[in-house]
Amino acid sequence: NAFIQEQSLGIHYNAANDLLDYVSNPEVFAYEDGMVTIPSGPGLGIEVNEAYVQERAAEGHRWRNPVWRHKDGSFAEW
Repeated sequence: NAFIQEQSLGIHYNAANDLLDYVSNPEVFAYEDGMVTIPSGPGLGIEVNEAYVQERAAEGHRWRNPVWRHKDGSFAEW
């Protein structure tokens, strides 16, 4: 249903909260020929790192979009 599907693994704004930080085995999202291979484990094929989920939940969240600016103060993204 889509010509291009984007993902945000390893993108700069996910530095401390990337998707792969929440799974026990990040290799389940291995790329092959530009596509993620289908995980072969039971259920969704992943195992959640529950200790990391609890650690991040204890820290809390700041539910605001960041405002990215260049060094000169201009907006980097809208």
